[in-house]
Amino acid sequence: MVQQTVELISRPVAARVRAWCGAALLLVPAMLTFLCLMVVVGAWRDDVAISSHTGKATAEVVSVSFARTIIRFTTSDGEVRSPRTGVLYPGGLQPGQLVRIEYDVRNPDLARIAGRGVGLGLLPALFTAVGGWLLLAPIGLWLRRPRSRRVRTSVHMSS
Repeated sequence: MVQQTVELISRPVAARVRAWCGAALLLVPAMLTFLCLMVVVGAWRDDVAISSHTGKATAEVVSVSFARTIIRFTTSDGEVRSPRTGVLYPGGLQPGQLVRIEYDVRNPDLARIAGRGVGLGLLPALFTAVGGWLLLAPIGLWLRRPRSRRVRTSVHMSS
């Protein structure tokens, strides 16, 4: 009788834990998709700002790291600028390299490599979002599926 009571209590708890874990695994790719979308929207907004008020210059690549690529350039009014957050779309640059850039004349700290734009980020963002769904959604759905209810009964005979 005690074994049967323990099974009846623990089974719903285990089902709830599985469902919660499944929901969490579905939430992760949803959040990843949202973040990828926000990155693309942010890059698009930066491109629109630069395209609306474009300044052009030649910049020197000062440093390259995983987080950002720092450049130094002279604006059309003679001011030397080095955006703290780095340059947009820096792929393939090396320190000491001279590159053509476009920048927002209203905000010279917003600069991108000339000829590059948000299109460069679409494919990586798409692959990241789809990859998250392909890897985590099946596991999340598997955990959330209803379990068959097999009731084990024990026959205890008292002598």
